[in-house]
Parts: sequence; structure tokens; C-alpha cells
Amino acid sequence: MMDLETTDPQTIEAAMVTSKGAMVITFFPDKAPQHVRNFLQLAQQGFYDALAFHRVIRNFMIQGGCPNTKLGATGIPGTGRPESPPLRQEFHDQKHTRGIVSMARGADPNSAGSQFFIVHSDHATHLDGQYTAFGKVEEGLEVLDDIAAVECDFGAMGERSTPRERIVIQRIELRPRKQRGEVAPATMAE
Repeated sequence: MMDLETTDPQTIEAAMVTSKGAMVITFFPDKAPQHVRNFLQLAQQGFYDALAFHRVIRNFMIQGGCPNTKLGATGIPGTGRPESPPLRQEFHDQKHTRGIVSMARGADPNSAGSQFFIVHSDHATHLDGQYTAFGKVEEGLEVLDDIAAVECDFGAMGERSTPRERIVIQRIELRPRKQRGEVAPATMAE
């Protein structure tokens, strides 16, 4: 188990293992320290294990992290939260582009808990400065695509966003962050 009190969150990555495959997430502790700490603590406690992605909108985002999606839960998916106090917003300049992990919330910007979403579109501009982005999918964007491609029914909000197939977060593994270099552009041989 990783000591989250003494480990720099910048040196941690999370492998989110889902029923569709794994996505590796890195974090922005310099931009959203409370949100990163909250996600890492919940992940390490096993809070996200066996929860489902309850809201999927292709070319927009996928949303999970609601405790009411655990099998046998009695609450309405999308309305659950952990027992801890809500997080205060940490809006910043990170754009909500493909693969960004951001905290879901209610109408109050200071109401985030455990639910998060991962942006599937190229850029969801209407989310910028309105939701706290706290991480990024570094590996596994094809898994994001697979989840976003599932067939959905109309949900409570009148949008086609309720997956017909249960897509489960099996576990989230915290581990030391892998070094990933920028890919140099190819040069043309003369």
C-alpha cells in the first residue's frame, strides 16, 4: 500500500481496471491538490471497486464513481457520494480535452464527492472553468472509446446516456508513475 501522506502525488499513477480494459491516469496535484488527494484516498480504500459507469455519452464523456451503482445499492445512480464533506472547487486553466479526468458535481460548484468523468470529445469547451480537472488518461484511450461506444437508453435527464451493458470499475491500482517521453516528430529522409 502506498503512503499517500508522504508520497508526492505527481509521482503516482492509477491503473483503472474496468470490464472493458485498463486506463492509466496521471494527476495534476499542482492544479487540483484536494481533488487529487480525494481520488487517490478513495481509490486506495477500494471505494471505486465494483462501481459502474452509469452515464455514457459518446463524443462527450463517461461518468462513474457513484456508490449507488454497486450491485445491491438502493439509491439512484448519479446521486451518491462518500460520507466525507464535499470538495471545494479548484477551477484552473486545464482545458477539458480528450482523456481529461474531472470531478462531477451538482449545481453547487463546491459539491464534488467521488463521482468523476472522463472526456471523450476532442474538447468540451463548456466544461472549462466550470469543473475541476484533476488528471489525464495517459494510456488506454482505446478503452475510453470502447466504453463510450456502448449502446445506451434514455436516462432520467432525458439524454441517451444509461448504458445497456454494465461497465464495471473492477479496481484501481495505485503505483509509481512511469516516465513517458514526448514522441519526437518524424523527420523525412532526403
